Amino acid sequence: MAAANVQMLIGIGLYLIAMVVIGLWCARRSNANPEEYFLARRGFGPWLAALSAEASDMSGWLLMGLPGVAYFTGCGEAFWTAVGLALGTWINWRVVAKRLRTYSQVANNAITLPDFFSNRFHDTRRILMTLAALIILVFFSIYTGSQFVTFGKLFGYVFGAEQYYPVMVIFGAVLVLAYTLLGGFLAESMTDLIQGIMMFCAILLVLGAGFFHAGGFAGIVENLRDFPRFTDIFGIAVPVDAGGTALSGDSVQGVVQGKPQFMPGGADYSFLHILSCLAWGLGYFGMPQVLIRFMAIKSTAKIRESRIIAVLWCIISLFVAVCIGLVGRAIFPALLTSAGTAETIFLHLARNFFPPLLAGLVLSGILAASMSSADSYLLIASSALANDLFKGMFKKDAGEALVMWVARITMLLVMVFGTAVALSGNQSIFRIVSYAWAGLGAAFGPLILFSLFWKRTTLPAAVAGMLCGGLMVVLWKEVISKIHPVLGVYELLPAFILSGLAIFVVSIFTKAPSQDILKEFETARIAEF
Repeated sequence: MAAANVQMLIGIGLYLIAMVVIGLWCARRSNANPEEYFLARRGFGPWLAALSAEASDMSGWLLMGLPGVAYFTGCGEAFWTAVGLALGTWINWRVVAKRLRTYSQVANNAITLPDFFSNRFHDTRRILMTLAALIILVFFSIYTGSQFVTFGKLFGYVFGAEQYYPVMVIFGAVLVLAYTLLGGFLAESMTDLIQGIMMFCAILLVLGAGFFHAGGFAGIVENLRDFPRFTDIFGIAVPVDAGGTALSGDSVQGVVQGKPQFMPGGADYSFLHILSCLAWGLGYFGMPQVLIRFMAIKSTAKIRESRIIAVLWCIISLFVAVCIGLVGRAIFPALLTSAGTAETIFLHLARNFFPPLLAGLVLSGILAASMSSADSYLLIASSALANDLFKGMFKKDAGEALVMWVARITMLLVMVFGTAVALSGNQSIFRIVSYAWAGLGAAFGPLILFSLFWKRTTLPAAVAGMLCGGLMVVLWKEVISKIHPVLGVYELLPAFILSGLAIFVVSIFTKAPSQDILKEFETARIAEF
C-alpha cells in the first residue's frame, strides 16, 4: 500500500478510536434503565441537542450524496433540495420542538415516538405503537444501508480498489454497532456532537481548498461555462453519452477528447421539479432521529438557543455541500462520469489538496456523517422493537434488563439487513436516502402536526394517516409516477398531502376524543418543563 494511503488510514484510525472510547465512557452512564438508554433522561443541553439532531439527520448524504448531485447535473436539483431542507429544519425547530417536548412528558412520559403516539391517543390496544414501530423498522433498515454504502465508497477509494467495498461495508457496520450497543442514546448523541463539528469543519476546509485551487470565483465561473445550465438554479445540465443521447439515473456520461458531454442548452427545471425538491423539507416533521432530540432537551427554555445553533449549522453545511460539487466539476471536469461515482468528488478534493495525514482527518468527516446517522437509526429501530413492540404488545411485564437485551439483538438484526441493502448493488446514497426519507416523512409527519396542534384528531384518523402516508410512498414511487411524466413528482409530496387529508376526514367522521385526552392536550399546550 502506498505511504500516502497509510497516512490517510492513520488519520481515519485516530478518529475511529476516539469514537469507540466515547462509547465505552458512556456505557458507564447509560445502561441503568430503558429511559436512560433510549432518551438519556431528558438531559440534553442546547449544543448537544442541536448538533446531534443535525448530524444524525444529514448523514453521509451531506458530504457525498448532495455534492454528487451538484457535480453530475449542476445547481438545479441540489440547490432546491438544500432550500427545502433548510426551510424544513427551521420550521420543525420553530413549530414542533417545544410542543413535542412538553406533550411527550405530559403523555405519560413517552420515551419513543411510537410510545408518544399511543399515549397521546390513549391507544390501549397499542395499534399505533405497533404500526409506527414496524414502519421505523422497515425504513430505518433501508436508511442504515445507505450509511454503510458510505463506508464502502470511502475505504474503497482510500485503498484504491473496488474489491474492498464489501469488506469495508461490513467493517463500518460492526464498528457502529459496537459503540451504539455499549453506550446507547448518550453515546450516540455525544459522538454525534463531535461528528457534527467534524462534518462542519471538513466541508469548510475542502471548499476553501477547492476554491483556492480553482482560481477563485472568477476561475470557477470560467471553468463551468462549458457546461450548459450548470450554474442555473432554474435549469439542469443533462449528461449525454458519446453519441449525444440523453442519460438518466446512474448512467455513464460520455467523454469525448477529455471533455464531458452535455446536451446543448440543457433543460429547464420546471416548477414541478422545484416543488419536488422543496418537498424534502416536509420530511423533517416525521424524522424520529430528529424528533427524539426534541423530547430529550433538558427544558423548553433551551429550545430557542438550540434552534439557532441547528439552523445556522444546517444552512451553512447544505450550501457549502452544493458548492463543493460545483467546484469539483470546475477542477475535475471529466473525472467522474456517473451519478454513483460523482458522489466521491469530496474524496478526490480532500486527497488532492491536503497532506495525507490531514486528508485522513478531513475524510473522517465522511465517517462522522455516516456514523452519526447509522447509530441513530440502529438505536431508534431497536427501541421501536424492544420497548414498543416487545414490551408494549407481547410482554408487558418484561423487566428493564430483558428490554435492553431485546434492543441489542434488534440492533444486530438491523445492522445485518442494512449491510445487505448496502451490498445489493444500488450504490447511489442520494437515491437510497430519498426513498427512506419519504417513507418516514409521510407516515409520521402529518400525524405529528395533527397530534400536537389539533385536539379533534382521533385514534382511527391517526391509524388511517399513518397507513396512508407509508403505503402511498411505495405506491407512488413504484406505480403512479410511471403512468405519466407529470406524476413524476417526489413521492413524499403527494403522500404527505394524502396522509394529512386522511387524518382530517377520518377525524371529522369518527367519535370525538375523550375528555381525558382533551384535558391532556390543553395541559401540554401551556406546559413548561
